[in-house]
Amino acid sequence: MIEKGPVSVLIAPLDWGLGHATRCIPIIKELIQRGARVTVAANNVQKTLLKQEFPTVEFLEVPGYKIEYKWGIFLKWALFFNIPGLLRHIKKENKWLQEILLNLKIDAVISDNRYGLYNSKCLCVFITHQLYIQSGWGSHKRVNSWISRKMMKWHFTFISKFSACWVPDQEGDFPIAGLLSHPPVLPPVPVKYIGIISRFSYSGKKTEKNEMLILLSGPEPQRTRFENILFGQLANFEMKTVVVRGLPSTDLPMPFIREGIKIFNHLPSNEIEELLNRSELIIARSGYSTIMDLLVLKRNAILVPTPGQTEQEYLGQYLHEKKWMYTVRQKAFDLKKSIVEFRETELLSPEITDTKLQNVVEKFLREIADRNINRTK
Repeated sequence: MIEKGPVSVLIAPLDWGLGHATRCIPIIKELIQRGARVTVAANNVQKTLLKQEFPTVEFLEVPGYKIEYKWGIFLKWALFFNIPGLLRHIKKENKWLQEILLNLKIDAVISDNRYGLYNSKCLCVFITHQLYIQSGWGSHKRVNSWISRKMMKWHFTFISKFSACWVPDQEGDFPIAGLLSHPPVLPPVPVKYIGIISRFSYSGKKTEKNEMLILLSGPEPQRTRFENILFGQLANFEMKTVVVRGLPSTDLPMPFIREGIKIFNHLPSNEIEELLNRSELIIARSGYSTIMDLLVLKRNAILVPTPGQTEQEYLGQYLHEKKWMYTVRQKAFDLKKSIVEFRETELLSPEITDTKLQNVVEKFLREIADRNINRTK
């Protein structure tokens, strides 16, 4: 398909937590399998994680947004005060890409929620599951807030600078992200729903040998706050537990809580997949990448949204109402009570259709190759 050397693709996940990086793993795999040369733009934490999956891939350092969820508040107030800073960063990010394109052969860019990574000289794709941004005001079930409408319009203004938008969710009657991925109107660029994507694949294994798995993740300081809540309650809770702290680039010593609890700063994807398959109980944040991983493996879990992160709060409530997951607020989290209520709830599994990622990537690479041929004529 690609005759004059491999197509060169730059892929750049947002640096708010690890979820954007982990959901890029199946995309990177698909690109490499189809002969593309992949370069990843990431921060040090993301690089540590992705380097384990792709040891031969070239990495670039990209400016980070460095957002913290202080006081448990993010979108509801912070965006109003941080918009000038975000705009400056988007401009800086765009200038960074211009310099990269001058110095490296890059045929296309895949940006996971990085607004500044667009350029008219190459094909640029924007990835997001959140077309409708939750402002935190009004009902989570409908667009009834002028602030939400303004934010969506602002959001679409940036998406329109890209060649296309890929949405990791399903079309039809079983959207996993609900209103987030299926707003009343779509951006003015080609939108492709690529299905549920995950670094894991369902094997049908049902062996349950580990009693409880806790996956910590997300930005500070809320990651540490939730860790402290859990560690305090685990000390007096008799259940064999594995805790993965979500700290891939740290050498912090492992705290000791009690016998029967194993704690890891980070584990490779294959070991996390094995634990997800063989753990009776799973506790995790309601980040969208984590949710996709759980659903692909057909696992229900106790979800605890990051306080103030309105997207996670919406997803947690939405999945709880669908009875696909059991959700509890961090402020009210009680380990024993949550496990009892989780076991008493009759949870369901949504209908997951086949991912469209393979077809979308194939067409994407073909379009790049056609553009390159036309330029040489």
